[in-house]
Formats: sequence, C-alpha cells, structure tokens
Amino acid sequence: MGSTPLEGTLEYWAEKRPDGIGLIEADRNLSYAQWNDQANRLAEALHNRGLGRGDIVAVRTQIRLEWAIVSAALAKLGCALLGTNWRLTPAELAYVLKNSGATAIICDDPDPELLLGTLDELSVTLAITMDTTATGFVAFSDLLVSNSVARYSDAEPELIIYTSGTTGLPKGVASRSALRARSDAEVAEYLQDVANSRSTPQSDNAVLITLPMHHAAGPAALAGALRRGDLIVLLRRFEAEAALALIDQYKVNEWTGVPTMFKRIAALPELSLARYDVSSIRRLGVGAAPVTPELKEWIEGYFGEGLLTEGYGSTETGMITFMPPGKHREKPGSSGQPHKHVDISIRDDSGSSLPPGSIGEIWVRTPVTINGYLNADPLGPDALDADGFFRTGDVGHIDEDGYLFITDRAKDMIISGGVNIYPAEIEAALAKHEAIQDVAVIGIPHAEFGEEVKAFIELKPGRTATEGDILDHAAGLLASYKRPRTIDVVEELPRNTMGKILKRELREPYWQEKERKV
Repeated sequence: MGSTPLEGTLEYWAEKRPDGIGLIEADRNLSYAQWNDQANRLAEALHNRGLGRGDIVAVRTQIRLEWAIVSAALAKLGCALLGTNWRLTPAELAYVLKNSGATAIICDDPDPELLLGTLDELSVTLAITMDTTATGFVAFSDLLVSNSVARYSDAEPELIIYTSGTTGLPKGVASRSALRARSDAEVAEYLQDVANSRSTPQSDNAVLITLPMHHAAGPAALAGALRRGDLIVLLRRFEAEAALALIDQYKVNEWTGVPTMFKRIAALPELSLARYDVSSIRRLGVGAAPVTPELKEWIEGYFGEGLLTEGYGSTETGMITFMPPGKHREKPGSSGQPHKHVDISIRDDSGSSLPPGSIGEIWVRTPVTINGYLNADPLGPDALDADGFFRTGDVGHIDEDGYLFITDRAKDMIISGGVNIYPAEIEAALAKHEAIQDVAVIGIPHAEFGEEVKAFIELKPGRTATEGDILDHAAGLLASYKRPRTIDVVEELPRNTMGKILKRELREPYWQEKERKV
C-alpha cells in the first residue's frame, strides 16, 4: 500500500469530498471522511489482532453499511474478503471456511453462538459479531474505538465467492487469481468496457444496491460506485415498495436488480406504484436469470424508455455479454453481444463448434476466466479447453449479428421420448398468463418416456388460477409434447438470495423417490 491516495479509492474521496455522503442505510449515513476513518480504525484493530496481507476474512452479513467499512478495511490491510451467504447452515459454513482457509469471520447472525461449534474445529482465530454480544466473539463496535491510523489501499480487496453448488460441493473463485495470462491492457480494456455498461457517464450519481454481498454482483456494484464517488444507498432486505421509496427519496439514478425484484414491483397495487417518483432513474440493469419480453416492456413502461440494460456472466468468467438500452425490442430474448475481448463458442456434444443459429453448449473466453477453483487442481479439458474457453453449462445460440440467445441450463433440459425440451421456453409461455407471477418447469421421472414436464406456479398477489385454466392457456402456445402434464400452484417458489429459482429443490423429491423404487 502507498502513502498517498490513488484516484477512485476511498482515501481519494475522503480527501477530495470529505463531507460528501458516501453511504446510506435506513436512518444511518456516513460521509466519505467518516467511512474512511471507521475503515482505518477497523484496519488497525484487525492488524493488532494479527491479521495482515494474504489472510482471508469471511464476511457473513446482509447488505449493510458495515459491509462497506469491512471491505475498505480489508483493502487497506491486503486481506482477501470471502463473501459468505448468511443463510448457510453451520455445517455448510464449516465446509466453506475449511476449504478456503479463512482465519477470521465477521457476522451479523442474531445468535452467533450457534456457530461456535463450527469455528472451534477450524483455523479461525478471530470471530467478530455485529448487533449483539456473544461468548467467544469480539463486538464489532469495540473495534471501531481503536486509533485511526491512516492506511491507503490500491484497489478493493480480493473477493472470494463460492459458487452455489448445484452439483457437488460449492467451489471458491478468487477474483485476482482469475486473471489469465493475457496482456494488462487487454484486461484493463475489458474491465473498463464492463464498467461503462453498468453506469451512465454523468457525475454525482446515486446508486441503489439490493444485490447480496456474497455474490459477485453486489460487491461489484459497490466497488464501481465507490470508484466514481457516488452516493451509495443500501437496502438490507429487498422489499418492492421500500426500493421505490428509496429511489424517490434519494433520487436514485442507477439500480441493478434480478427479475424477481422487478416482478414483485410490477405486482404492487396501482396506488402504490403511483405513489413514488422514479423519474430520476437513468440506468436500470437486470440479469442473473432469464427476463421475459413482457417484463422488459413493463419495466420500460413504468421506469421510462431507453433505460433498461441486460447482462450475462458467471462467477468463473466475469461478465460475458451486454444488451444496451433500446435493443431488447430489436433482438427480443437476446442477452446481448460480447464485451470487449470476450469470445463465445457454441459447441455440440463432441465439442465441435457450430455455425450461427445452431443451438449448443456455450463456451466462453474472457480476460478474467479462472484457471481453477480455490485450493483445487487446475480445471480439466471438460471445463476449460487448451484455448482458454470455459464451459458455462448454458445452452443457446448466436445469431448472424453476433447476439447471444440463451435457451436454458444444460442440466435443466428435459429429454422426453428422446426429444430435447427446454424449460425456459415453456416458462416464458406460461408466464404470459395474467395471473402468474413466476413459474418453474422441471422434468420428473416417467416410466415410458424417461421424463415428463411438470410446472410449479407462483400466482400474483390476490389472483387465482386453476390447473385447468393454466393448461388451457398453454394449449394455445405450446406444442403438445412441451405442455406440462401436471401443475402445482405454490405459495412461493424456492429461491436463493440472488432471486434464482432453486430447481434442484423442486426436482429432488421426485428423483429421490425414483431411486428408492429402483
């Protein structure tokens, strides 16, 4: 670390605009100078307790002001930040901590003592808790009374994120070790292209952050806003009306959400939607899951034309494509074109490249594609080929203009009677029903055909629809072999904190039952 602030760092803004508000969460706020001061105090306290460059600190909190303080403090010390899902059970947390080699944990669990048995068996030497006191934990507030020793960072801390583990155990991805052997200029141009896609060129932005901090998207949004010196507004737990209220109150210019968040806003009563002024928005981003054309139209109808962008990426590769404002009507269903220095290859089952328009597995190469997971062997050719292309597990095609269209996840594809059926196509058709808020389609065992189509439906608040209503609706939109054979209407679909529907939780009972019968 140097002794003078680098442009775009917290220290830079603390000197340039010390009284400018940097962070807001609920009724709390910090100026850039206060934010930097608290980060210096925390860094000093952590240093005095033995933490330093190269140490990994697990941070298990919701979206809150303290997360930004911790991130800045770790950047000053040269520590890595392991973003940990606050929903993990003690056993799941134990695996992540052991696999990563983390030596400290900071959490905001209501009852952190439930984690003590887990921590006792690991290399964690320092445990810190927010909001409450607990045996075996240091209170976060006590650390902030340390001396404020000036330290300077040169970037945000290295971020370690564990993938969701849809197959097998979760795997860690470290942001800086992900940089491949490509030129510094190429990496810089790629990162700048991604940054430009997320923000408007205007200064004095106010940015709303509702994406979780244990996923790459949340920290990336905060880091980008910090580099620009924006006002950063944090919403700890997403609520549709609360998000609109914050946009209105702080004249938010930029917000990136997942489709579920926008669906929940769209489901609000008209009186609630009309109550808030959202005209300050200049850029809206959406991603992490498929977005129907109908939802995109509603978003632009409510927030304004020419604001909506879409992105596609993965933890292992970084961002892959970008759909700029206004293009979703020209290329409906597309996730956009590749970012600068990104290559996409559509391949068949044997690994051979397919021509434009052909559906196959999506392989990508970016300047930040990983070579391997944290504390694991390098990736083999089934995941990363000799030319640096990573197998995403998604299925799709590229059109003649270079726009990517994602059909589905390869593992979600249903094979019934030897025919490939893509759940995303069925979900998009069912979602056109006026009473449906969200839908998940899976394949379940069938004695004759191998699999059959089953749908789970989440209705809009106050709406009703029977299985017969939905099947009648599907009959006019889908070929007979694609229509669900059964439909379950559920109160709420299972989701992770990014809003992705957890199809494995829907599938497991059916396939486990089949295994018991075999």
